[in-house]
Amino acid sequence: MSNEFQDMGPVDFVVIEFPGNRMTGKALSLVLDLVDRGIVRVLDLTFVRKDTDGSVVAMELRDLDDDGELDLSVFEGSSSGLLGQDDIDEAGMALEPGNSAGILVYENVWAAPLARELRRGGAQLVAGGRIPVQALLASLDAVEAEGGSAAA
Repeated sequence: MSNEFQDMGPVDFVVIEFPGNRMTGKALSLVLDLVDRGIVRVLDLTFVRKDTDGSVVAMELRDLDDDGELDLSVFEGSSSGLLGQDDIDEAGMALEPGNSAGILVYENVWAAPLARELRRGGAQLVAGGRIPVQALLASLDAVEAEGGSAAA
């Protein structure tokens, strides 16, 4: 394994669906802030659209800025090669017809020193996951309905 990869933090991906292909771009400034502060590094950013016939089409960043308000030029070239057609197809399967999605692959730069040290000590990640906010809220609501407390 090259030093570049040994020094990397964990890499995650998200697929964010935009109903009706409505992308405002407002969240992108928040992604840029995370990049600027060295918290994440964007490895891949791709957009896809699922047509009403179910076909999935990759979209070029320049095609997303019809009105000139959504400036994605800073993300041009954000392609590490990690995302392949099979990933795009899989993301498309999760979409409702008529919607689009952004697929973001990013390194958690903030965790790189911890990950590097763990790897040097022989540790390896054997499981991981994310808990969606909706699941947390549902769990808290259930605890509250039972009259209990979620705090330990």
